[in-house]
Amino acid sequence: MPGAIPLGVCLKGLDQHVGRAKFLEMTGSRHTFAAALLAFIAATPMALACPALPDTSIEQARINARIKAAASEAEARALGGALWQIWTTAPDAKAQNLLDQGMKARSSFDYASSEAILDELVAYCPEYAEAWNQRAFTRYLRQDFSTALEDLDRTLALLPTHTGALTGKALTLIGMGRAELAQEVLKEALRVNPWLSERALLVKPKGTEL
Repeated sequence: MPGAIPLGVCLKGLDQHVGRAKFLEMTGSRHTFAAALLAFIAATPMALACPALPDTSIEQARINARIKAAASEAEARALGGALWQIWTTAPDAKAQNLLDQGMKARSSFDYASSEAILDELVAYCPEYAEAWNQRAFTRYLRQDFSTALEDLDRTLALLPTHTGALTGKALTLIGMGRAELAQEVLKEALRVNPWLSERALLVKPKGTEL
């Protein structure tokens, strides 16, 4: 079970938690001991920790290489869909439910609920890049650009090639009136995926071709 504590660790922790004398007393009754052990596990943060995601870096690099070599935008878009499938696969069922509910609330224009749910996801799985990215999108739609930018920077610290976060950062910077920096971020995104639809936002220098 993801996030579960090994039994030996539980026993040691329970021993330390209730005191050796009380611990030995409880072991005289299997029922009482089992109940105490289950209560300890339920109250232990380690048992509720978000599990680590599997390492998909090689698979993502392979997909990004295929995107760069794509012969058409349609082909690149299909490959991009495979990346989104990876990104939006959460570490466990609890995280997946929070992610899905946060996105569902946003699609219903309930941005306050969406942000509250994604707050919970970020707190539960702070190393899960998509938690930060999806909250950034909700905050962007609420025109809370400064906090959206913070979330996007956190996403990119965890996953630098996340083109959704890169283009989201570019759009957020535009919303903040920081167009010049937005262009630099957009170029960075296009170096990963030259087929992004946001390439239409790239400003062509006078007298040059893109």
